[in-house]
Amino acid sequence: MDASARLAAYLKIHPDVAGKVVDFNPGSDSLFHLDLTARNKDLDAATIVDSRKFDQWVTQRLFDNSCKYGIGGYMEHRTIYKGIPLFDNGSDEPRFLHLGVDIWAKAGTAVYSPLQGSVHSFNDNNSRGDYGPAIILEHHLDDLKLYTLYGHLSRKNLDGLSTGMPVDVNQKIGEFGMIEENGHWPPHLHFQLMFDMEGKEGDYPGACRFSEKRKYLNNILDPQLILNFPKAVF
Repeated sequence: MDASARLAAYLKIHPDVAGKVVDFNPGSDSLFHLDLTARNKDLDAATIVDSRKFDQWVTQRLFDNSCKYGIGGYMEHRTIYKGIPLFDNGSDEPRFLHLGVDIWAKAGTAVYSPLQGSVHSFNDNNSRGDYGPAIILEHHLDDLKLYTLYGHLSRKNLDGLSTGMPVDVNQKIGEFGMIEENGHWPPHLHFQLMFDMEGKEGDYPGACRFSEKRKYLNNILDPQLILNFPKAVF
């Protein structure tokens, strides 16, 4: 049994071990699927690279569909990243394959640890298009080690953190950051699951080359295993 299947089996046997990542109430909140691939003809590269226009686009889609949260991204081939230097430097295969899930909502939206664990590392990845403030937690589920990454947080969320600091299930660890501090993106959370940090601290790729998909599938899990969100509205 591979590690992903082991995690799924563990969570099935221990259904109460995982808590929340955001304050999503399936009884009252709806999710809108935000498609950031070339299939979405309602979104163009010019909007993506203009933080304010992109933020207005996201906000309008959530409002029009009466949704508190937007969702999407796992293994999504985001060719609309074309021309953004962090993903497309023009001299190599671009990094368009998105490895985590994005949860879109207002700045200040609370973020929680869904599992008991500890702070593995943290960093302000302060360049345009990057995570901005990010926190990575380490979790031990019997003999299975898992890491969770939270990107695009508020800068103040890094204050007072230290490596090894314990974190409880459903403990608030941060909030969605504002455009000016979160890598210049509309407010959202990049949530990602990994088995191996590969020696990295405070950062781990959130996108890869399409040719690397098989490699990363061995290390990056579908966040839905933890989120357990209902199907999004399209």
